[in-house]
Amino acid sequence: MPRILIAECKQEVSTFNPHLSGYTDFGIRRGEELLNYHRTVRNEIGGALSVFDSTPGVELVPTYSAFFITSGGTLAKADWNRIASEFLDCIHAAPPVDGVYFCMHGAMASEEELDPEGWLLAEMRKILGENIPIVVSLDLHGILTDRMAEHSNAVVAYHTYPHVDFFETGQRAAKLLLKIVAGKVKLVMAKVTVPALVRGDELITASGSIRHAVNAAKSVEQGPGGLSAAMMWGNPFTDVPELASCAFVVTDNDPALAEREALRIANLFWEHHEKMQVPLVSLAEMTSIAKAHNSGTLALVDAADATSSGASGDSNAILRALIESGCTLRTLLPIVDGPAVKMAFAAGIGATITTTVGGTLDPQRFKPLQITAKVRLLSDGRFRSESFGEEWLAGPTAVLQTDSFTLVVSSRAVNLYDRSFFYAHGQNPERFDAVVVKSPHCQHHMYADWCARMVNVDAPGSSSANLPYLGHTRCARPMFPLDAEVSFIPRARIYG
Repeated sequence: MPRILIAECKQEVSTFNPHLSGYTDFGIRRGEELLNYHRTVRNEIGGALSVFDSTPGVELVPTYSAFFITSGGTLAKADWNRIASEFLDCIHAAPPVDGVYFCMHGAMASEEELDPEGWLLAEMRKILGENIPIVVSLDLHGILTDRMAEHSNAVVAYHTYPHVDFFETGQRAAKLLLKIVAGKVKLVMAKVTVPALVRGDELITASGSIRHAVNAAKSVEQGPGGLSAAMMWGNPFTDVPELASCAFVVTDNDPALAEREALRIANLFWEHHEKMQVPLVSLAEMTSIAKAHNSGTLALVDAADATSSGASGDSNAILRALIESGCTLRTLLPIVDGPAVKMAFAAGIGATITTTVGGTLDPQRFKPLQITAKVRLLSDGRFRSESFGEEWLAGPTAVLQTDSFTLVVSSRAVNLYDRSFFYAHGQNPERFDAVVVKSPHCQHHMYADWCARMVNVDAPGSSSANLPYLGHTRCARPMFPLDAEVSFIPRARIYG
């Protein structure tokens, strides 16, 4: 009867966001609570549990889950220490196990520990020993460090962007772990690092040029000897020493196959990397587009303030530009501003308040904007996402109406890669002339399928697609597109 340990520590940060994230930005679950929650969600652990639960004889040992309620800035030192301590205490307390499924993101960073996932794996390995197999699942926006590769037996990563295969990734990880535990495979992995940070529509895996590398990885997994493969392009906003893109391949005792296919996937990525940038329009050009718009819903994409990428969520740059230009489009937008919400709650529904919005978390980039608004709705900010059913906690939230602008204002940031934050607060984006979308890419049906136009705005923010604007200081250089004349010399590193 195989005994499988389940653990999770997952967050994506922007180190360019000056507002540190903390312990309260995570949902912490232990033991059976971990299983009970994830069996209701179509995420990685949910997928893994669907495999383990349907496999006779598997005994689960749920330990600890720290799952980010939202992405955010660098994790504060004390809060990282607390999470790490609680995590390792649960691993120490677990009974002997035969294998481990560890769900991660890959783009965490704390104030001092810039590779938290690698550190946790190394410490877990000290506790469990070298003979217990550990399979890790990662977001393709994760950064697969050498330490992570050295202390895990296999890595499984998403194949889709926008991400729709959380559940399936967990299933793949669980099936691979069971093969390892049963002694059916002997693992070897090759990793190829590519000096490129990329963004844009070419990364949409169903249609963009990234599909060539991704499809190659999928074909390796499905072919003889292949166990896991992926093209990962990291999170450009997590500026850490090993930030880069990478291809990896895990095979059954075939290092030559792993190396050859990892190099092939990496080369397919490099062949198209120069196209993987975002054409952006200035705030001034955006206002001209908005004022000329007269039919359908205009999507103003503010990926620079994408909370799912680690941004603060308190950008008022687009709102300010639209107001100052005299734009009268009925516009819906999200923003984080705890003090404004507190004032709205004090005044009550139907009251008119004068407050400022924006610039509470990232004051260097955004200055508070004064508005007079009517309080339309108040809520506790607790809801489930339309995408995968995760529980989001936006904190006290208010809907404010100022002239033609409807603001859904939360006390804390939540992920905005679908429409559930709007829906949960009574707002349907399709009923507006314009909507501010604080996500680089949502699933197509969320906006792109029905919006009259998607406008990628070159606004300030800690997750800007204008990557040279951010000011990377830790990642290796030269790096595309931060530097000119970047060359790629394909080399594979073998693990296992």
